[in-house]
Parts: sequence; C-alpha cells; structure tokens
Amino acid sequence: MLKATLIGAGSVAFSRRVIGDLLCMDGVVPDCIALMDIDEERLQIAADLARRSIEQSGYDIELQVTGDTRAALEGAAYVVISIRAGGWGPRPADIGIPFTYGVDQAVGDTLGPGGIFQGLRNAPDYAVIAGHIRDVAPNALVINHSNPMAINCWMWSIAWPEIAHVGLCHSVQGTSKQLAGYMDVPYEELDYWVAGINHMSWFLRLERDGEDLYPLLREKMDDPEIHAKDPTRFEVFRHFNYYVTESSQHMSEYCPWFRRTPQLMEQHGLESRDMEKMADRWDTYMKKLNEELAKNEPLNIARSNEYTVDIIEAIETDRPCCVNVSVPNTGLITNLPAECSVEVPCMVDGRGVHPCHVGDLPPQLAGLNATNVHSQELAVKAALEGDRHALYQALALDPLTGALVSLDDIRTMVDEMIAAQEQWLPQFA
Repeated sequence: MLKATLIGAGSVAFSRRVIGDLLCMDGVVPDCIALMDIDEERLQIAADLARRSIEQSGYDIELQVTGDTRAALEGAAYVVISIRAGGWGPRPADIGIPFTYGVDQAVGDTLGPGGIFQGLRNAPDYAVIAGHIRDVAPNALVINHSNPMAINCWMWSIAWPEIAHVGLCHSVQGTSKQLAGYMDVPYEELDYWVAGINHMSWFLRLERDGEDLYPLLREKMDDPEIHAKDPTRFEVFRHFNYYVTESSQHMSEYCPWFRRTPQLMEQHGLESRDMEKMADRWDTYMKKLNEELAKNEPLNIARSNEYTVDIIEAIETDRPCCVNVSVPNTGLITNLPAECSVEVPCMVDGRGVHPCHVGDLPPQLAGLNATNVHSQELAVKAALEGDRHALYQALALDPLTGALVSLDDIRTMVDEMIAAQEQWLPQFA
C-alpha cells in the first residue's frame, strides 16, 4: 500500500496544494493519505478539503485524519512535514524582543533570532516524530518543508541519520520564474544550475539555448521599474555577480547591509514585520476558504510547482527528474563545511534521491553562505543539546544581529527570549 502522511496538515494552504499534487501524479496515486495536526480546527478544515478533492478526483483513496502522530505514520512510505512548533504563540517574542535591541526582522523564520528560535522549538517535536518513524515506518522518506530549513535538515542528519530525509523549498522554482519575467524569456526555455544553502542558493548558470543570460539580466537591472521589484537581490547581484534564490525581504535578513537603520531599509524598499497583519492572516484565509466552500462548486485541483510530488512520482514510476533539494554536504559543495545542509540539484529515480556534485562555489558566494552556516551549526548544537552558550554564540555570529547588538546584550536578549518561550523549549529547562 502506498501511503503518504502529512504531519502539520493544519497548514491548510500547503496541505491543500500537496493533496492536489498527489491527485495529479502521472501513473500512480496513493492508496492512503493521512492528515495529522494537533490543532483540531485546522485539521478538520484540511480534512474537509481533502475529502472533497478525493471525491472530485474519482480515485478510491483512503483518507485518515488523526491527531495521533504514531497512527498517522504507521506504514507510511512518504512523510511530508510542515510544522511550526508553538504555532503563532511564540512569534511575537521572536520578532518583538529582538526589535527592542534594534534587530528589525522581515520574516524571522530562517536565521537571526526568529529563525534560530523556531528551530529550537521544532527540535523536541522532531524527536517525537523521528521516534515514531523508527517504530512504525522505518523505510519512509521524510520530506521536510518546515523552516528554518537548513537548521532543521542539519538537525535531522545529526540526530536521526538512519531516517531518509530531504528538505524542500519553492524558492528556486519561484525565482526562476521571476527571472524569466524580468528578462522576457519564455520560462520553458530557461536553463539554470543552482546551488548553495536554502534561502541563499545561487544561479551559477542562467542560460537560454546555451547563451549566458546574465548580461541581459544586468541590462534589465538598470531599469528602475524592474530594480524596484527586487532591490535587495539586485544589489547583491550587482556586488557579488550572481543572483540569489530568496526574496528581497528574506535576503535582507541574512547579511548586514540592508536593515541596520531605518534609512537603509527605506533606501532598499524594505519593511518591518507587520505582526498585526500576520496575526489576521489565518482569519482572512478562512473567510476566503469558507466562501469558496459555500459555493459548492468544483475545487481547483491542479499540479503546483512544489517538488514534493515530483520526488514521489519519480521514485514510484522510475521516471527520472531533477529538483533542488537540501541534503547533507557530503563533499557536494567543496568549499562549504562538511555535513552542513546544502541545497543542490538532485536526480531522482526509482532508486531514490541522488545529490549532484557541485564543486567549489565562487569564493564570494561561499563566503556569504559561510556567514550563515556557522551560525546554523551552533543553533543546531543548541537545539539538540540545550546548550545556552552555543545559542549565545549562534546569535553573535548571525550577520544582522552581530552588526547591531553587543555581545553582552545578545546574551540578555537570548535569556529574555528563552524565558518568554520556555513552554516550547524543554531542552533549556
């Protein structure tokens, strides 16, 4: 029986997309889809959408809906994880406490105070999930979509190396489509080779029919209207010669040049995190969803650009595909630290996921990646061992935090954040 389990199915927009993808696979569909979440309201909404989608598809697929992680995992071949431990509860502390120390985060889910603490909170839940997978689904492939991706994947490779695990994002697909639009190039004619770390991977090759498109992109960058759509990334491109995969708001958090002052932020078209807007996002989405469901019209079931089902389909049908995946650095990128989490092209077929060798990144790109990797390494140590000193050091090495906050104040800030989130951080008790 082919069973796919979604842990964190209450991330309704994402789980809906994955279920639609599962129903649109070519040549194979699951026998069972299991949805698991601890939030009963969100889980039931995800379940209602899944039932309607399955009925509409006409497939005979068993739908399992449960708040029991072990039951959801039993017999699973694929485990898709999309969790954020603590939900919205700790997010105001992630953003608000650092802000009082001058750290103005745009998103706070990858690095910096918000991203690192999100990784800390995920670690205990991952330990539970991994224990159940060992017991009831030892041959499953874990496909992680949770942020902070690099920290999470590094944790898995250290703590639970016996469990097959990859990390997936949609920034490569999304950015490649944006670049095609900026250059007026048909997307299907774009050819690229991308590698680095999640949220800071680089378009090492950007071509059309063998022609280097970077000269064209440089021309487009000088158009003020195009530059204004992606100011941070274009500035990084201008100074470091390669285009990065994550959005301008995200990228501005991972280096020290864009968010140190309100003047710099205004110059680069950057904003602070709007916590009120974020808090209302679920209610806004629910309103739209209820309106859609009330119409009782056929749901839009279509293949998305997520790599999740590309991987499942390639393995189950033995039809190869190439996707960008976060995996341990086993000599794949030779000038980044061994075993850190790198995002590289991977070939996928009936035998599994096969990472491609990249070699050295251009030194300026490896240098930018390394500033994040060393902070991630200490964040992983702190998450798995409850090591407060490693946590202080992780934040001290974070490029934005280190540019703004003294070493003593970093320690105080971290202590405040732990105190505000202690219910989600048992490893620091």
